[in-house]
Parts: sequence; C-alpha cells; structure tokens
Amino acid sequence: MDKVTELSKMIDHSLLHPTMTDEDLIKGCEIAKKYNAASVCIKPYAIKLAVEELKGSDVLVGTVIGFPQGNSTVAIKVAETKQACLDGAVEIDMVVNIGKVLQEDWDYIEAEVKAVCEETHKHGAILKVIFENDFLPEDKFKIKLCEICTKVGADFVKTSTGYGFVKGDDGKYSYQGATHADLKLMRKHSGPEVQVKAAGGVRTLDDLIAVKELGVTRVGATATIAMIEEAKKRFTGDYDAEAQANAAGDTSGY
Repeated sequence: MDKVTELSKMIDHSLLHPTMTDEDLIKGCEIAKKYNAASVCIKPYAIKLAVEELKGSDVLVGTVIGFPQGNSTVAIKVAETKQACLDGAVEIDMVVNIGKVLQEDWDYIEAEVKAVCEETHKHGAILKVIFENDFLPEDKFKIKLCEICTKVGADFVKTSTGYGFVKGDDGKYSYQGATHADLKLMRKHSGPEVQVKAAGGVRTLDDLIAVKELGVTRVGATATIAMIEEAKKRFTGDYDAEAQANAAGDTSGY
C-alpha cells in the first residue's frame, strides 16, 4: 500500500453536522470516494443513501448510535444498532452513557456496551465506543472504559463525538477532542486486539501522521480533502492545488 493510501484509509469521513442536508451528504460521499477514505460516518437516517452512493467503491458505511450525548436507553441503542445494520451500516460508533460513567456505575456501562457490541457483531459489523473524553475529568474513567471495552470485545475505543462541548468560565462552549495524552492512555490500557480512533482536532496531515505514530488506526475527520491533497503533494508531487486551497478554509465539524 502506498503512503497516500495508507493515510487515506485511516479516515472516517464525518458527515454528522446537524445542518447537513441530503445534498451535503451526497457531496460528502463523493469526497470519501474520490479521496479513498476508509468510511463515511453518516447520520443514521441517511445510511441507505450512503450505501447507494458508495456502491462499487471500497469506502465503508458507518453511523452513530446514541449520538451525541449517549443518553438513550440500552434497549433503544440496541434497536438503533439493529436498524442501522439492516440499512447497510457495517461500522457502528456508539456513545456511552456519560452520566453513568461519571457516577462509576460500571455494571451499567459494561451491560450497555456488551449489548450493543453483541448486536453489532451479530450483523457482521464492527463497534467503536465513544468515551467523550472532554467530559471525563480524570484518567481513571478512561482507563476503566478501555478495560470494559476490551472485556466485552469492542473493536475500537474512540475519544470523542466532535460535539462534546464544555462550557467555560466565559460562558462559551469549546472542546479539545483527541489529545495526545488521551490517545497514549487509551492505547496503553486497551487490549492489543482493540484499535484506537481519534476524533476531534485532527485537521492537518501532520496531525494525522502524529496520531498514527501514537498507535491510532482511524480518525474521524471533516478535513479529508486538505489532509490527503497535502499527502499527495508531499509524497507524490501530484496534487490538486485548487482543491487544496478551497479546502483550507473549511472549519466545519470535528
């Protein structure tokens, strides 16, 4: 596999912003095809649309469950997962119940992740478990989540939704997303069979390479064009300067 493909196949092209129309989602699928992403991560209602748009390519279709706050009941998360898989999703990114994590109700969290994991695997899909690290003030929460995900057989642990905004002292909301410290911690405390996905803040080629070196195998990103055009420029010299320039101003999502 050449260097550019190796990097592009790390990217789950994110199509989750709440304002995205079907037209936006179709354009996003075209970007994922053109830039040979690993997958699209698309809104649940649009899974069938993505399956149709990506037909004939090797770009996979993924979606989100309990997104973005993780507050659905376990039964609803399982039902969402079943429907998503029946609609054609082969990758499931599920948000844990963050309040239950913070109160350390680990029996609940283990049962929740296990139930969604079993439903996902029943359909031959893979499960990525989103922690929303910005909401977790101590490493102990992230470590325990890694241990639970390893125990129940989740395929990935994932840092963030990209929408886990924390209110600051000034009243404004922001998020950090995937920090290097958290990625190192998650890699260290997850079993070798569990992969790590970084989401939030991976927006440049150097960001992508840096998290890859930390053991990350997937990233959630909206800056796919900018990253892969830069990779083509750096590693092959054959790139679309206009596309790269147009993509440079994109600050949406993740």
